Amino acid sequence: MAVTTDVLGPRPTGRWARRFSALIIVAGAVAVLLPLAWMLSTSLKPESEVFRSPIEWVPSTVRPENYREAVSMVPFWRYALNSLIVAIPVVVGTVVSSTAVAYAFARMRAPGLRWLFLLVIAAIMLPSEVTLVPSFLLFKELGWVGSYLPLTVPAWLGGGAFNIFLLRQYFLTIPREQEELARVEGHSFLSILLRVIIPQSWPAISVVAALEFVSVWNDFLGPLLYITDQSKYTLPLGLNFYKDIYNTQWAHLMAASLLALLPCIVVFFLAQRAFTQGVVLTGRR
Repeated sequence: MAVTTDVLGPRPTGRWARRFSALIIVAGAVAVLLPLAWMLSTSLKPESEVFRSPIEWVPSTVRPENYREAVSMVPFWRYALNSLIVAIPVVVGTVVSSTAVAYAFARMRAPGLRWLFLLVIAAIMLPSEVTLVPSFLLFKELGWVGSYLPLTVPAWLGGGAFNIFLLRQYFLTIPREQEELARVEGHSFLSILLRVIIPQSWPAISVVAALEFVSVWNDFLGPLLYITDQSKYTLPLGLNFYKDIYNTQWAHLMAASLLALLPCIVVFFLAQRAFTQGVVLTGRR
């Protein structure tokens, strides 16, 4: 007999829905983790076993020294430091500038401000390739090509349309009463932002910082266009040295790629709770 009341327990349809949802989640997790499992397996294999068919997920000969050899084949740690030199100012600049712009859109009232926000939102749909050539020509005229300036300075000029939208939506969920009280006490616009808004907005700010770090850390096209000195290469460019026209060191490439991936994994797990909370709350208004 079908269960129709919640008192007697969960409905059968609810149980099947949860089971189906769990199945979808497991399938998605497997699809995401399978390439990582292959990378880990390949990074521990001798080069002769990389393309053995059928695939051996557990190497018959485990070579942990692939990691030591991988970081010694190229200046891996130099490239990692270069990536950090680029990532830190970009993340800081993105958080600072996008927070200021988003708060202005969320709380300020001025003629045409709504239309300006719609223009910012429209920029999300604009592919980055559209502005690639004009940006390169601009930075070339400024004499910035060959330095990290084209990669870091734009982050301080607004922080990106998506980040502005995300933070603005979060700021709209914060009650205005606290700001009005602070304004009565004589606090300025900037003081209210620093003392009232930002302390309550760490989930959304953490989301922006984490997403921006992962994006910059994995960026290949930007450094490829603007960095001309090999000693200034970032990790994505450095990983390219593990392969050439005639040969590719797949085991060492996978080992180096996993090492390069570790900071992104650490950042994701540190920001996981804030990421979930920030994304959920930004959809409330």
